[in-house]
Parts: sequence; C-alpha cells; structure tokens
Amino acid sequence: MKFKVAILGAGNVAWHLAPAIEDAGHEVTEVYARDLSSARKITERVYAAEPKDELDFSDSEAEIFILAVSDQAIPELADSVILPEGSILVHTSGAMSLDILGYSSATYTGIFYPLQSFTKSRKMEFEDVAFLLESDDEESLQKLRKLAKSLKSQYYNVRSKDRLAIHIAAVFASNFTNHMIRMSEEIMRRQGLDFEMLKPLIIEQISKALQIGAKNAQTGPASREDYETLENHHRFLDYNESFAEIYRLISQDIIDS
Repeated sequence: MKFKVAILGAGNVAWHLAPAIEDAGHEVTEVYARDLSSARKITERVYAAEPKDELDFSDSEAEIFILAVSDQAIPELADSVILPEGSILVHTSGAMSLDILGYSSATYTGIFYPLQSFTKSRKMEFEDVAFLLESDDEESLQKLRKLAKSLKSQYYNVRSKDRLAIHIAAVFASNFTNHMIRMSEEIMRRQGLDFEMLKPLIIEQISKALQIGAKNAQTGPASREDYETLENHHRFLDYNESFAEIYRLISQDIIDS
C-alpha cells in the first residue's frame, strides 16, 4: 500500500523522514513550515512536494499528515490546521499524549513516534529506528504499521502512558549520556588533553552495558565504594560547582544502588 503524506515541520525529524518516506515508495505531497524557505529546504530533498507556509490543507491529496514539530508547537498547529475529510493526523512526540490532537479537524488521529535521535548533518538509516504507534482507530493504526514497515523499521503499539515512560528512559539513556560525554570533553580540554584517548573506553562501556546489562557492567570508584578516590575527584572539580554536584549525586546514586 502506497500513501500520500504531508509533513508539517522542517526540523531534524522532518529532514530525514520526508526523503525516507519517498524512498519507501510513497508520495510526499506538501511540507509546511512557518518560514517558507525552511519548507523549501525539505522539499528540495524529495521529488515534487509543495512547500507551504499556511495551514489550509483542505484541498490536499494527502491522507496522512505528520506533525514533526516541537512538543510546544503541537497543540497550536493541531488546532489550526485545516484538513480534508478522511485525514489521519499524527504527531511524532514521545512526551505528548494522543489526546492533544483531539480538537483538530482530522477525521482520525494517531502517534508516529520515532524512538531515535536525529541530527540533520548525520545520515539516518531507518532500519535503526523503532516507531511507537498509537491510534484509537484500528484502520488508521494498520496504516501507520504499514508506513513504518515500508521504512524497514521496527514498530510497536504503545499507549501514551507507556510511551511517556519510554521517553523518560530514552532521555536517561541517550540525552543524559551524551551530556556526560560533553562534560568529559570539557574536563579533558581544560587540562589540554586529547579527548580521543577516552573514545575506546566509551565504546567498550556502552557495548558491555548492552551485552551484559548496565548493572553488571558498572565499575568505578563509586561502585567499589572507594571514598578516598571519590573525595579526590570531588576536590579536583572545585573549579566547577555544577560538575562537582553532578559527580556527587551520581556517585551517591551508584552507591545506593
């Protein structure tokens, strides 16, 4: 089954999703952004989509409309967009519920959440993306499954409450992990040291945690309750109160675990 799809948004998710949908054999009919030039940057990545900066889609041939925007923008866009009869409006948020689309003009609503981190400058293989799907309409849910499957992605039916828990877990696993790596970069840079020497350690730790479980893979001074080393580290971080407090909190949590 081939779909006609319109995308509302021009951020990281839209940047990757639009060409992936077209490569899977579907048609991207329109791309909306408040700034028309941003919409054009996405339409230039597909065959014949129309860039739009207004929310009247009443004459659109699309059946599925994907809100690929920030969480804060979803309610206003959902309430403002004018959609044709029979349309399916979905958002791509991990944190927002299905109910947020309840006052839209769509005939059906759903969620098409890609559980992955997107950056425009990095190529994304959708085989590495899992989609979390939800809809109160079974036929719409079937279409979302077919769309995800056509992208060669894994997909799961997940209700909003469980998706919120998954999103929180993903923040810990992905966003917080990345922030810790950024902090490591800053510590090394401050000492005039090459961050490259930490990369094998980071790769091994993540690989080991995924293979044997994070609890079994935990090492370091906190896990062995080496308080002398912990105190030395904490004193070293006196130059940055925020880093020192994060180090203390996480070390204590490891000890308590």
